[in-house]
Amino acid sequence: MTTLTTYHKTEYRYGEPVLLGPHRMMLRPREARDLRLVSHEITLTPDPDGDITWAHDVAGNAVATAHFNQLSNHLIIESRSTVVLTAAIWPVFAIAAEAISFPFHYSGDDWADLGALTTPQYPDPEARFSRWVESFVLQRPTDTLSLLKDIANGVSTQISYQNREMEGTQSPLETLTRGWGSCRDFALLFAEAARTLSLGARIVSGYLFDPKTNLTGSEGSGSTHAWAEVFIPGAGWVAFDPTNRSVGAKNLIPIAVARGIHQVVPVAGSFSGSGNVLRSMTVEVRHAVVEY
Repeated sequence: MTTLTTYHKTEYRYGEPVLLGPHRMMLRPREARDLRLVSHEITLTPDPDGDITWAHDVAGNAVATAHFNQLSNHLIIESRSTVVLTAAIWPVFAIAAEAISFPFHYSGDDWADLGALTTPQYPDPEARFSRWVESFVLQRPTDTLSLLKDIANGVSTQISYQNREMEGTQSPLETLTRGWGSCRDFALLFAEAARTLSLGARIVSGYLFDPKTNLTGSEGSGSTHAWAEVFIPGAGWVAFDPTNRSVGAKNLIPIAVARGIHQVVPVAGSFSGSGNVLRSMTVEVRHAVVEY
């Protein structure tokens, strides 16, 4: 069990005062069986008394929306939380008997509820991606968990990791063609592979807790992370971090889950001002251990 604090700051600087529009924030850690949220707060500058409303989206993520009442040449959004992590280093998953071997069939209710999470999201006109996924299925039937581990390991073995600051995510075929990608590209590639096998998969956005600074995707200041989860009957949503070839939630602090990476952007908003008035946007993320 580890208790730690997380701090996430997003700062915008403008060349002149601008009228800030609503900003949508997904910054509250998502409670799960392996994570207990002790406290969380969001602070806004220069409008600490600005109106913040809260809601849950279709995936159950906590979404805050900030509304501002003044002109400003800067905006600072700070998120502070305390969480308790209890994930095992070597997790054991209680997979239902009918899902131990792949292929298997979800129950009617699970299939209906998973919906689009079981459907590939990107075109594959020449079946190149499908053939890549099939290369990991050595036989049918085969062990479900081992197959997913092989795909996750294959992502990081065959694709080179590159930190990428620019927005956006590569399609699975782009990542295969280029042979490199960031953690969000790895997560998307793995999730799309699972969906190609008709398995329910979702993208997770959050933080990588890396006290030894030896994990891939831990870039220090400004480090957010992305991975994927696959729904396996009996075990539920199982985390796979293909960037680090890991299974389970150890070292992972989830913030939001969704079908697509574009749905879990930490901060998104607008402003009204003259063209090219945005001077800079910086992100800082840090963690501190309170108790092991």
